[in-house]
Amino acid sequence: MKSKQIFKQMSPYKPGKQIEDVKREHGLERIVKLASNENPFGYSEMVKDAIPKQLDHLEIYPDGYSTELREALSNKLGVSGDQIVFGCGSDEVVDLICRTYLEPGKNTIMATPTFPQYKHNALIQGAEVREVPLVDGYHDLEAMLKEIDKDTSVLWLCSPNNPTGCLIDKESFSNVMQKCPTDVLVVVDEAYFEYIETSDYPDTIKALEEYPNLVVLRTFSKAYGLASLRVGYGVASKDIVTLLNIARGPFNTTAISQHSALVALKDEAFLSDTKRKNTKNKHAFMEFLDSIGLSYYDSEANFLFVKLPVTGDEMFQYLLTKGFIVRSGEALGHPYGVRITIGNAEDMEELQQYVNEMIASSQKKGNVN
Repeated sequence: MKSKQIFKQMSPYKPGKQIEDVKREHGLERIVKLASNENPFGYSEMVKDAIPKQLDHLEIYPDGYSTELREALSNKLGVSGDQIVFGCGSDEVVDLICRTYLEPGKNTIMATPTFPQYKHNALIQGAEVREVPLVDGYHDLEAMLKEIDKDTSVLWLCSPNNPTGCLIDKESFSNVMQKCPTDVLVVVDEAYFEYIETSDYPDTIKALEEYPNLVVLRTFSKAYGLASLRVGYGVASKDIVTLLNIARGPFNTTAISQHSALVALKDEAFLSDTKRKNTKNKHAFMEFLDSIGLSYYDSEANFLFVKLPVTGDEMFQYLLTKGFIVRSGEALGHPYGVRITIGNAEDMEELQQYVNEMIASSQKKGNVN
C-alpha cells in the first residue's frame, strides 16, 4: 500500500517527557511538569462537581452541534451561534482549516518558530509551506505579507506566539488585515488569550464584522484547565464555519467535554484567579532571571522562553534530574533556550534554585556559549 509521498519526510508528534517515565528513570517521587503550558492551578471545582452527573448515559452519542455550549459562547462573544465551529482542541480546528483550504498548488504562510501543527497539517494536504523567521520573538508581519501571491490560501498568526509568547498588537493586526488580500484566509490563533496582560491587543472577535476572511481560534485547554477533555473552537463568518463543519466529524467532542466547558465558562472567579496567580508568578520569575543575567522573550502567555548560555537540552536534562520537566528549545527551533510554563509559587521558587545552580556550574566549567 502506498501513502502520500510527504509522509516519508514527516514523523508523528512526539509528546514531552511523561511524569511516570521521569519518576522511573531518575528514581524520583515528585515531578513538576512545566513543559506543556498546562494550568498548574487545575480547573474549576464547579467542573469537578458536574462531571459525575454526566456519566449516566455513556451509551448515547453526544450532541454533534454542541448546542448548549454554542449558545453560551455565542452570548459571551457576541456572535451568532453558526459562526462557531468546535474541535477536539483548537488543533483539530487547525486541521479542519488545512483540509478545507489547502491542497497541492496552494501555499500557506506562517512564522518560524511557531505552533508546529500549522506546518504539519499543511504538508499533509500537499500545500507549499512558506516560513518567515521571527524577529526578537515577534512575527515579521511585513515580510509575511510580501510572501503572499496568487496561490496563497492561508496566513497563520499565533498571538501570543508559541513558543515565544509575543503578541501582535492592535496597530500591527489592523495593518495586516488591511493589506492582506481578501481571498487569503487569516487565522489568528489565540490559545493563550485569557492570559494577556496588556491592553494593546486587538479585539479580533469584533474585527470579524469587518473582515470576512478572518478566523479566530481559542481553547479551553489552557487557562480553563481542561486540556485532557479537548475542547477548542474557531469563530469566523457563517460561510467559513459552514465549510469547516463539512470537514468536521459529526461527533468530534464528547458530551462530558461539552458540558465541562459549559460549566467552566460560567466560573469566572476561577479564570480570574488563574490569571492573577499566573501574572504574579511570571513577574517574580522574570525578576529572578533579570537578577542572574538571563534574558527572555516578551510574553503575554503562561510561559516564558528563556535564552541560555548553554543548550536547551543541557538545561532540560539537568532540571529533569531535579524532578522538573521543561521544554528544550532544540525541539522548537531555538537551540539555546528553554520554554518554561509558569507554575505555582512554591515550584517556581524551587526551579529558580536549580536554574541558578546549573548556570553557575556551567560557568565554572567554561561550558557556555
